Amino acid sequence: MDFSDPSFVANPYPELKELRQAGNPVWHEGLGMFLAARYSDANTVLRTKTLGRIFTPKEPESQWSEFNWLHSDSLLDSEPPKHTRLRSLVGKAFSRSRIQALRPEVERIANNLLDEAENKLSSNGNFDLIADYAEPLPVKVIAALLGFPDRDEHLLRPWSQSIVKMYEVSPSAEAQAEAQQAAHEFAEYVRSLMQERKVHPGTDLISELAIVEEAGEKLNAQELIATCVLLLNAGHEASVNGFGNGMVATFENPEQLELLRNNPRDITDTAIEEFLRFDAPLHLFERTATADTEVSGVLVKVGQKIAALLGSANRDETVFDRADELDLGREQNPHIGFGAGIHFCLGAPLSRIEMSASLPLLLERFPKLNLYENPKRRPTFVLRGYETILVA
Repeated sequence: MDFSDPSFVANPYPELKELRQAGNPVWHEGLGMFLAARYSDANTVLRTKTLGRIFTPKEPESQWSEFNWLHSDSLLDSEPPKHTRLRSLVGKAFSRSRIQALRPEVERIANNLLDEAENKLSSNGNFDLIADYAEPLPVKVIAALLGFPDRDEHLLRPWSQSIVKMYEVSPSAEAQAEAQQAAHEFAEYVRSLMQERKVHPGTDLISELAIVEEAGEKLNAQELIATCVLLLNAGHEASVNGFGNGMVATFENPEQLELLRNNPRDITDTAIEEFLRFDAPLHLFERTATADTEVSGVLVKVGQKIAALLGSANRDETVFDRADELDLGREQNPHIGFGAGIHFCLGAPLSRIEMSASLPLLLERFPKLNLYENPKRRPTFVLRGYETILVA
């Protein structure tokens, strides 16, 4: 199985199905890790405490310096007790009530973007569902939440895209250099905002993270910066790719497209969950054994890695009825698109609000929306999505 083969990236599901049928987790020599393709095994990998999210520094004390601590000091790449402390502190600031209160702002941003899309539609005959809608919406929401000035929004997505390219199977030398530069620039940018907010605090999340406290513990400077970078990177990738993947799948299924057009608000909640299940935005999430651990009869020795294949798990025929069919009204949908266990995505509620607000607004504004030309997919497997989706 070649994770960089263009034909595999275009449609990995037939080979992932074969991998599930092989049974227990299997060793992949090229990746140097076990692959857990079945739902039960992937779920176990995510929930087992002796399978940790351990970040391995890239050449310590080198040009990777900022990249390294942006990960090692983040929620995503730490384990208890550090993870427990960080999640408690960040959770206090990134609360459910704060996220729920964002819905009117999400709808305002979505409507403004749809106004601009309507202008493009009038002048060009099409617009890009990714660049003109799905991508800027969560970036603008996160930027507003963190208190990033509007004039700097254009910097955020390129920084993020450069950093997350390092999560792919074999990043090029050019991609590695871009990631190093982006990590440095992004960290310094957030550091300057943090220092400013400590002197002149506002109502934004950076100001709150700077003062939040739990049992006498506070975030140190690197932890605060790493948290902000993670919130932007992880906080929009799932929304952008989940929305884009789901819409393309719907456009390619006339029956489901008609269902969505006729009932955009009635089936929004089940539709976005099916978007995340059917063509997952994140396909591979790796863990490292901190002690010898058995997964379905396979021994993962201490120091060895095992990956939960989320996209494969979400197509498991033993869990999902008609697993390879798109069903926007699917009621029983225990997908693990947002992970599971202690690393369940902190931003999942925000992502769901963004998609549940933006999807019906799109279909109500453009009830006859359809593909203008074949969409262009990103050439990546781990973070699966589209570069462009031209619609008319």
